[in-house]
Amino acid sequence: MTSHVPGADEAALQAADASSQPRPEESKPEAAYHAFGCSIFPSSMGPAAEQAGATLQREEWGDITYPLLFIQLNQLFSTPAGLEWRETARWIKFEEKVEDGGERWSAPHVPALPLHSLFQLRTCLQKGTVLLDLDAPSFKEIIDKALSRQPEETELQPEEAELQPELRERLAALLLCQPRHQPTKSLLQLLVELGLSPCRGKAKSWSEPGAQVSKTPLKEQLRNRFKKKIPPGAEAAHIAVGEVEFLEKPFSAFIRLRQGVALGSLSEVALPSRFLFILLGPRAKAKAYHEVGRAMATLLTDEVFQRVARQAEQREDLIAGMEAFLDELTVLPPGKWDPSTRIPPPSCLPSSHRRTTVHQPDGQSHGNGDIAAAGDRAGLRRAHSREELERTGRLFGGLLQDIRRKARWYGSDFSDGLHPQCLSAVLYIYLATVTNAITFGGMLGDATANMQGVLESFLGTAFAGFVFCLFSGQPLTILSSTGPVLVFERLLFSFSQDYGLDYLEFRLWIGLWVAFFGVVLVATEASHLVRYFTRFTEEGFCALISLIFIYDSLKKMLSLADTFPINWQYRLDNVTSYSCICNLSSPGHSSTGNDTPLPSPLAPWQPPAALAVLSRTQCLDQGGYLLGTSCQYVPDVTLFSFLLFGGTFLSCTVLKRFRSSHYFPVGVRKVVSDFAIILAILTSCAVDAALGLETPKLLVPSELKPTNPARGWIIFPFGANPWWVCLVSMVPAVLVTILIFMDQQITAVILNRREYKLQKGAGFHLDLLCVSLLMVVTSVTGLPWYVSATVISLAHMESLRKESTTSAPGEHPKFLGIREQRLTGLAVFVLTGVSVFMAPVLKHIPMPVLYGVFLYMGVAALNSIQLTDRVRLLLMPAKHQPDLAYLRHVPLRRVHLFTIIQLLCLALLWVLKSTMAAIIFPVMLLALVGIRKGLERIFSLHDLSWLDSLLPETARKETDGKQPREQEEESNSEESELMHCRGPEINVSVN
Repeated sequence: MTSHVPGADEAALQAADASSQPRPEESKPEAAYHAFGCSIFPSSMGPAAEQAGATLQREEWGDITYPLLFIQLNQLFSTPAGLEWRETARWIKFEEKVEDGGERWSAPHVPALPLHSLFQLRTCLQKGTVLLDLDAPSFKEIIDKALSRQPEETELQPEEAELQPELRERLAALLLCQPRHQPTKSLLQLLVELGLSPCRGKAKSWSEPGAQVSKTPLKEQLRNRFKKKIPPGAEAAHIAVGEVEFLEKPFSAFIRLRQGVALGSLSEVALPSRFLFILLGPRAKAKAYHEVGRAMATLLTDEVFQRVARQAEQREDLIAGMEAFLDELTVLPPGKWDPSTRIPPPSCLPSSHRRTTVHQPDGQSHGNGDIAAAGDRAGLRRAHSREELERTGRLFGGLLQDIRRKARWYGSDFSDGLHPQCLSAVLYIYLATVTNAITFGGMLGDATANMQGVLESFLGTAFAGFVFCLFSGQPLTILSSTGPVLVFERLLFSFSQDYGLDYLEFRLWIGLWVAFFGVVLVATEASHLVRYFTRFTEEGFCALISLIFIYDSLKKMLSLADTFPINWQYRLDNVTSYSCICNLSSPGHSSTGNDTPLPSPLAPWQPPAALAVLSRTQCLDQGGYLLGTSCQYVPDVTLFSFLLFGGTFLSCTVLKRFRSSHYFPVGVRKVVSDFAIILAILTSCAVDAALGLETPKLLVPSELKPTNPARGWIIFPFGANPWWVCLVSMVPAVLVTILIFMDQQITAVILNRREYKLQKGAGFHLDLLCVSLLMVVTSVTGLPWYVSATVISLAHMESLRKESTTSAPGEHPKFLGIREQRLTGLAVFVLTGVSVFMAPVLKHIPMPVLYGVFLYMGVAALNSIQLTDRVRLLLMPAKHQPDLAYLRHVPLRRVHLFTIIQLLCLALLWVLKSTMAAIIFPVMLLALVGIRKGLERIFSLHDLSWLDSLLPETARKETDGKQPREQEEESNSEESELMHCRGPEINVSVN
C-alpha cells in the first residue's frame, strides 16, 4: 500500500475533528508497534495492543479461512431532486473507481491514499461509535442501534454525548435511502443503450430519488455480471461517507455483525454483509470524506487487519490492528511521484504470513545470515522432504508403499479424466507423440539399417505407453524414445556390425540384464538417491534434450534443400519430379510419375524426387505427353516447406501467448490457448492443401510387417551369437541401466515437484519397476526401448493445468494444480496404435508442420528454465537486468560463474553424445551429481540455496538445532512467496 502526503483540501475535516484528536500519551502507538515486533523503543505494552498482537500470534496461519470481502463505497451527492447516495468505488483485492460520467469502471489498481486520511480514520475509530458482534436482521435495525448508541463518557463532553432526536431521525432517513449503483455491463448492453439513448434519453436509474433500501435484492443485482468475479462464500462491507448541512461535527460508526446478513438492495451484488462504516460530517471539502472512506476500504482489504477486525473484542483491538497496518506502510514523498497515477496490480502478492510470525524473545538477529538460512531451508524442502523418497530399510519396501499410496486413488484416476479439458490434452499430446514416434522411427531406421523403423516405433510407443499409464505410479508421465537412448542404439549397432554380432540378439540380452538391474534397484530402494538431483542436474538434462530436438528439427528442414534442390536456373525439365507425369504412348515403355509404387516405409517419407523419372525433354522426345498440375512450372518445395515450418512455430507461439492477452473473454482465450497446437497444425495443413504444395507428407505404414524383412516379431536369445555374448552384455547393460535410471528419475523428480500441487502422490519405485519390466517385452519383440520423456510429460501436465474460475479484478487466476488421471494417457496411446491404420488421414499432414511443433516445444522448454534466464544476464548490462530474486542475494559475478560452469557441463554432454565417446554418456549424466557436490567448495551454501538446492546431508546440518515449527515458518516465508510469484516452471517440449 502506498501513500502520499495530503494537501490543504483536508484541512476542513481536520479542523472539524480537532477537538477529538487523541493525546500522544493516550494512544501509545509504540505499544502497538512493539506488539508486532517493530518497536525500537523500550515501552510497556498496552493491554489492548498486547491482546490484539497475541491473538494473531496465537492463531495458526491457515487454520481459519475467512471469506473474501467485497467492499463498496457509497458517497452522498447533492442533486436537484435532493441528496442521493452513489456508488463511487469498489474493492475486492484492488480498487476500481467509477470514471467521470458514471458510464464505466476504471481498471483495477493498487490504492494510493493520502497519509493524513489514515490518521483521520484512526481518530474515527478512537472517538466514534464501535459496535462489535451486533445482532440485527435488517438494515433499518442496524442504523437504529448505531444512532442510539451512547458513546464513551470519557471521549466526549456530557452535553455532546448523545445525538438529538431530531438529528437522529434525519440521519436515519438519509442513511436508509437507496444508493444508486454502477452495474457492470457487457459490451452488448452498452451498444443497446447507445442505440436507444437518442430516442429514450438517459437510461433509467435503479430507483426513484428518496426511495428506501429494499429488503429484497433487485433484479439488477441478481443479473449483475460482476458476481462472476466474486468467489463463492464472499461477504460484503459497506462504507457510506458524505457531508450534510445539519451536522455540526462528524459522526462515525464502525459496525461488525455477528453473522452475515442479507441487506436487500444496499449492495451492488447480492451478498451477506459483515462490516459497515459510516462517516458523515459538516460541510467541508468533499474529497476529505471520500479519502477517509477509501482508507477504510483499503484497510479492510488488508488480510492482516481483516483478521484483526473479525476477532476484535473491543475498540483498542481495531486500533492495534491499524497500527500494524501503518507499520507496513510505504510513503512516497510529494513532488517525486504523481498521486493521480494508478499503479497496476502486481503479478503476484507477497505472503502475509511473515507479518504475523512469532518473534522469539531470544534477541536473535534477522540479518543476512538468517535470510540465507531461510533460503537454504526453502531449497531443502524441495530436495529431500518427500515422503515417497524416505527409505523403509525393507526389501521392496518403497515399492509396497507406492502401491498402497496409489491404490486408493485408482478409481478416481478414471473418473477425474471425464472433463472437457482432457479432450484438448489428448489431441495435443497425441500429435506430439505421433511426431515423436515418426521422427525417432526414421532416425532409428537410419541408425540400425531399418532393424527398427517407423512401424516398430508406433507399435512400441502404443504398447509401452498404454501399459505404463495403466499400472504406473505417476500416470501423467508419457513414455517415449529419447535422444540419449537413440545415441546408445546407434553405438550398439555399429559395435555389432564391427564384430560380426547379431544386433537384435545382442540387444535382447542387454535388455534382459537392464530389466534385472532395474528390479534390483527397486528392491534396494535406490530411487531415494534422486534427492541428490538438484536444479543443477535437472536443468542440464532438460537443456540438453531441448537442444537435441531443436537441432534435429532444423537439421531435418535443412536436409530438404538436398532432397528437393532449389531450382536456381528454373529448369523446366525438372517438372516430372513433382506433380507431373510422363505418359508414353509407345509400347515397351512404362509410365513414370506419381503412380509409381509407394515409397518404402523404412523412412518417415520418401520424396518423389528421389525416384528415377524422365525429364520433360526426354519425355517429349520419346513421343510422350505431360499430365499433372505442375507441368508448366517447377514448385519450390524447400521454400514453402520452410514457410510452413516457420508459420507453424509462430502460430503456436502467438496462440499460446493469446491466453494472457486482453482481447476477448477469458473463456475464449482459454479454449484458443488449449487448442493452440491443433489450430496451428490445421491452419498449416489448410494452407498446404489450398496452394497444392509438394511438401513431404506424413507417411505411416499400413501393414503390420517388420520394417526389415530379415527380422521377425520375436527375437530368440540363442543361435545367431556365441554363448558368451549373454555374459558380456552385462557390461553395456550397466551403462544402459545408468542411462535409464537417470532419464526416468530426473523426469519423475521434475514432474512431482511440490509447486505443481499434485495431490495423489508419486510412485518413484513403481514407475522404475514398470519401465524395467517393459524392457523385457520390447527387447524380446525387437521394439525400441522406452523411458519417461521429460519434456513431453511436462507438456502433458501443462495441458491439464487447473486454474481458479473466479478471480478478483486485476488478479491473475490462481494455479490450483494438475488434473491427475489416467484416461488422457491411455487415450493418447490407443490413438497412437490406431494411427498405423490411419494413413489416409495422416498423409495430409506435412512433415515441416510437425517439425515446426518440435521447434516450438524445444524453444518453450529452454525459455522456462532458470539457466536460460542466467545466460541472458551474461549479455545484459547490470542496469537493464530484471529484478530476479537470486540477484538480490547472490553477487552477480557468482551468478555468472555458476552459469558458465553449467554451460561447460552442457557443452561436454553435447560433445560426448555427438562423438564416438558417446558410450560413456550415461556415466557423464551421473557425474553431474558429483560435479554439483564439488560446487560446494566453490560456492557458499547461501549462494547455492538461491541458485540451486542444497544436498540432503548439507541441508540437514543447516537445520540442526531448529525447532520443526520454526523451520517450517522460515522456509515457507521465502519459498511460498517465490513460487506464488513465478508459478510452476513447466517445460513444454518433446524428448
